[in-house]
Amino acid sequence: MIDVLNELDTQLFLFLNGLNAPWLDEPMYQISYRYNWVPFYAFLGVLVWMKYRLRGLWIFLFTGLLITLSDQSANLVKDYFARLRPGHEPEIADLVHLVRDRRGGRFGFVSGHASNSFALAAFMIWSLRDRFAWILPLMVFWAVLKSYSRIYLGVHYPADVLAGAMLGLFWAWVVYRLHAWLMLRVYPDRCGASLHPGPS
Repeated sequence: MIDVLNELDTQLFLFLNGLNAPWLDEPMYQISYRYNWVPFYAFLGVLVWMKYRLRGLWIFLFTGLLITLSDQSANLVKDYFARLRPGHEPEIADLVHLVRDRRGGRFGFVSGHASNSFALAAFMIWSLRDRFAWILPLMVFWAVLKSYSRIYLGVHYPADVLAGAMLGLFWAWVVYRLHAWLMLRVYPDRCGASLHPGPS
């Protein structure tokens, strides 16, 4: 069964990775590069400040905790499963479309980019959706685009990305509920109407 799923994952990867074009290579590389998104993160920070003011400092603190948990757990899973990235897999390496000849580290399951992106997206949606409803489609689009870029660049299989997204969503749920639980106790009068205990 595992072999069948792995084969399907490989074939899906080759199909998606094969949907490339010279003009898309550099944009996808830039989309995947995390530091290019600093202005976007700053924009999210402004939204947090607009809604929470000084209480937004707690959001920033918990966001740091969230990304640390998401990123480090993804690295632990990579080391545990030790699944080669497409560009390091001898059977298909010659078929993989790479950009700038970047193959990524040796192991790829799960995708840290996908884990971190979906973790941040979910946490921001749950934190801001009652005031900024448009944050939901924006964050979903951002997380999906950033995750897809990893397949386009040839450094992750679809299963790497899907599992990474699920890992990120799990940590977002845990950290958001912890944040909401704490805020309802630190600011019971101010948070009761604006901050629910989190998704259940």
